Amino acid sequence: MDDLHKALGDISSIRRQVARSTEFRGYGPATLAATGVFALAAAGVQTVWVQNPSLQLGRYLTLWIATAVLSATLTGVQMYTRSRRMHSSMSDEMIRMAVEQFLPAVGAGLLLTIVLTQATPAAAWMVPGLWQVIFSLGIFSSCRFLPRPIFAAGAWYLLTGLCCIGLGGGRSLSPWAMAIPFGAGQFLVAGILFFSAKESGDEV
Repeated sequence: MDDLHKALGDISSIRRQVARSTEFRGYGPATLAATGVFALAAAGVQTVWVQNPSLQLGRYLTLWIATAVLSATLTGVQMYTRSRRMHSSMSDEMIRMAVEQFLPAVGAGLLLTIVLTQATPAAAWMVPGLWQVIFSLGIFSSCRFLPRPIFAAGAWYLLTGLCCIGLGGGRSLSPWAMAIPFGAGQFLVAGILFFSAKESGDEV
């Protein structure tokens, strides 16, 4: 019985090692492009529903967090179904690895948002830029199992996040301070994955 447990443990370890050295193909270009469209649509909603975000911070956060949740849900569902097709028996390990890479960034972004808005609301204008910087860290941590050009997307979000913080004050809460970075950024990621899939002959 001990030999059986050891063999199963060895197999599990091998599967983890293989997953870590395999390029993850669970992100679909079309789905990620759709999340870019969501960002542009959210900016349109903000211009009508949140005309003064500095004084309507609750509405601003509700809108963009809802957009993020919708995007994450769509990406997660598609990642699950696509991984089943692309990675077959390795799909569970690959999905777990992908989630583990991004989860710390998501958690940090959520906690930082709570602290800034509750403890120092006067500094809440920094939230959009910090979201972009933290998102870039999630991309950078995922680079090792995604196509190499994805590094450019991480650099884009880092640059836009720093520029957004540099705007200072209410200007950083402009709808376009979120729509341009996340709209263009997600289109960039989708383009990289699309051309990478075509080069390797994968399903796009």
